[in-house]
Amino acid sequence: MRRRNRLLQQLKDTPRTFDVVVIGGGITGAGIAREAAGSGLETLLVEQKDFAWGTSGRSSKMVHGGLRYLGSGQYRLTRDAVSERQRLMSEAPGLIDPLCFIMPHFKRQFPGPLLFQTLLRVYDRISGSRSRQFLTPAQLMQWVPGLNPTRLTGASGFTDAVTDDARLLQRVIAEARQDGAWCLNYLKAVSVQRTEGRVSGLELQAEEDAECFTVNTSLVINATGVWADRLQDPGDGKQTMSIRPLRGSHLVLPWHKLPVSCSVSLLHPDDKRPVFAFPWSGTTVLGTTDLDHTDSLDNEPRIAQEEVDYLLKIASNLFPAAEVSHHDILSSWAGVRPVVTAQKPTNSTRSPSKESREHEFHEDNGLISVSGGKLTTFRLIAREALTRGLKGADRLRPDSDPVFQPPPPLQQPGQLSHQNRERLTGFYGSFVNDVLTAGPTEPVRDSEANPGTLLWAEVIWACEQEDVQHLDDLMLRRTRLGLTLPHGGKALLPTLKQHCQSALNWTDEQWHQEERRYLTLWKEAYALPIDRESGNVL
Repeated sequence: MRRRNRLLQQLKDTPRTFDVVVIGGGITGAGIAREAAGSGLETLLVEQKDFAWGTSGRSSKMVHGGLRYLGSGQYRLTRDAVSERQRLMSEAPGLIDPLCFIMPHFKRQFPGPLLFQTLLRVYDRISGSRSRQFLTPAQLMQWVPGLNPTRLTGASGFTDAVTDDARLLQRVIAEARQDGAWCLNYLKAVSVQRTEGRVSGLELQAEEDAECFTVNTSLVINATGVWADRLQDPGDGKQTMSIRPLRGSHLVLPWHKLPVSCSVSLLHPDDKRPVFAFPWSGTTVLGTTDLDHTDSLDNEPRIAQEEVDYLLKIASNLFPAAEVSHHDILSSWAGVRPVVTAQKPTNSTRSPSKESREHEFHEDNGLISVSGGKLTTFRLIAREALTRGLKGADRLRPDSDPVFQPPPPLQQPGQLSHQNRERLTGFYGSFVNDVLTAGPTEPVRDSEANPGTLLWAEVIWACEQEDVQHLDDLMLRRTRLGLTLPHGGKALLPTLKQHCQSALNWTDEQWHQEERRYLTLWKEAYALPIDRESGNVL
């Protein structure tokens, strides 16, 4: 019996008591489970959909200190993020990697080089190392060929980091499980149970079941992001968090169409927000937008036509010779940020980009709700949540303990490039050698695209060991094939079936159902917007 089904059956058959139950399988929930299990607490993590289905799998992939937050005076947020960025890069190279960021400067355009270099000087001081540099126009054109040279006066460069956010989350969950945490996806928290006003348990329901069951606990940490207010009790006399869902969308292009080796940023001419073009997983990504998200939070968020136009406009301004159009776009993704606002979201007049990215807590007799915050600072948020729930940090492991345990030496390094060895070690940690023996170590090749670095062994390992319940779990989150291959990887599906059907234990009918489900989902939420009447791309 596969791990998820076995654990689920055990929860149903035998009532269990946990020290802490975490709701939400994003990076905050995974971080809480990691810190709790690592501290010896009996820990259960539940996620109503798939791990990284929400915001944590749809971010801009940046592990950074938030230079623009420093510019808006959020010094503490920047300080914490820079410190955590350095720590994560040192603990998990190959998973969190340094990336050069470049901000071109143009005549009479804000911010000028003097102001930006001053900001970078403070940024370097916070990190304890110098990465800032100034590039002349000639040097910049060597770094970024094809950049618009009109009115160009130079550029400021600095170093931050980039990751695959869904793989980062999987690695954190794997570390939590090694310390004993129970982590289950497609298991919904229906309601918080209370005895004399205090939390005493949690009612749960699996995706495949009609009936609910209960686990016992005196501490529930609600880390569901934009859904956090659903489990809060507005009748307790305390003010609940007011969450403003903000959508950030991205476009994915073939790297050869927009070949950047660093992250290039420019303030968008429409709203003066910084927008990036950066290399990721063999492609080039354009992002991000920042708009109020008014659609149902239970549906897959999707990019709007106005966002496509917005991102193509910045590509045209930055790289006019590339002539990027909607015909070049491989895919898109949209994520909803769980921003805590001081105003009611429906009445807010504040610009989305002016909202604070700080996290906030709401405490209610054993129910700790957390929302907001940044991908980079998930460990700090996790420890603060547990400290609040446990009424102190005495039961927590030392703050200096690593998030990621050192991986073992690779058993077959000669077959792999240095880049792929480091990537595999970062992605899988202690399990890297098990991954390499799970299947063929040939790269996944699509008939319409060049092979990337992903190996068939990784795909099979995900099917066997990483709780894949649906084909979109595999194509969009365990791997990124659905984002980086043309048409969502449709041409690859017959070969994928040959490699993965037995590992998933799916019948032919189940496989075909999952294919139809996945391709429909991809067209609706990851392709470009489609006119419902004509069926054409808008």
